[in-house]
Amino acid sequence: MQKDKLRSLITLHFLVVIWGFTSILGALISLDSYSIVWYRMVLAVVIIFIYFIFFSKESLIVNKLSLLYFFSGGLLITIHWILFFHAIKISSISITVSMLSTGAFMTSIIEPIIYKKKVLLYEFLLGLFVIIGVFIIFDSEKESIYGIITGLFSAFFSVLFTLLNSNLINMKKYKPNTTSFYELFFGSIILSLWMSYNQMFHDDFFNLNNLDMLWLFILSSVCTAYAFIYSIKVMKHISPYTLMISWNLEPVYAIILSLIIFKEKEILSSNFYIGVSIIIISVFLNGFFKYNYTYNKK
Repeated sequence: MQKDKLRSLITLHFLVVIWGFTSILGALISLDSYSIVWYRMVLAVVIIFIYFIFFSKESLIVNKLSLLYFFSGGLLITIHWILFFHAIKISSISITVSMLSTGAFMTSIIEPIIYKKKVLLYEFLLGLFVIIGVFIIFDSEKESIYGIITGLFSAFFSVLFTLLNSNLINMKKYKPNTTSFYELFFGSIILSLWMSYNQMFHDDFFNLNNLDMLWLFILSSVCTAYAFIYSIKVMKHISPYTLMISWNLEPVYAIILSLIIFKEKEILSSNFYIGVSIIIISVFLNGFFKYNYTYNKK
């Protein structure tokens, strides 16, 4: 059991590196957020389906109740990704991923409500520091206020998606490959219908340049199909809160990469990094206290 947990934590850390690179790809791809997410989902569904045909013996037969869960998961992840890439387009990578760091704080509030647990005092106090960090970012990057708000909503939907998948894993009915396939499948259907209704499929939609095709393939295969499946697998051995805590390394990797590739340090103030540091430190302290509280309770 301990080996499985350790292996899951190592895998999760590798996934966080991949997720950090996802934001870089979002900035490199010249398409809008809806188009990026559409290509990402459709290509990922095709890749996972090919995997099922040639490499997996799992069945794709599920019951109607599970389809409702998968539909909900597909809807939540679609909204999360659209908001995420849109925030990058209208602000910056650093601002967007820093807002995702608030996901752990949101989880500490939402999870007790859903599972009827009490909110601990240290979680509340550290949550106040997270709010202070967000306020400092708001104050220092006022020209990116819409990107900040969009990033916060993106974090909120990622929390709901994580909690939903945690519940699916606890049900122990389906393997990660099946869950990933159906959630991405429903997400692509939902998004296709929305884009069709809003006449977003135009003549040039499928005329991609070579670089966009390369970035989209990496995004859909490595950063989606692979990362999506294994992120669900690791949830068998770790809690939603641990998952959200680990995700808080994503801004660190993403900001470092963005500074190297896009040189965003020239347009972001020192107060921004102070705010980000307060958020990340608060979240990690929250995880430290939570671990010790659980351990001592045992």
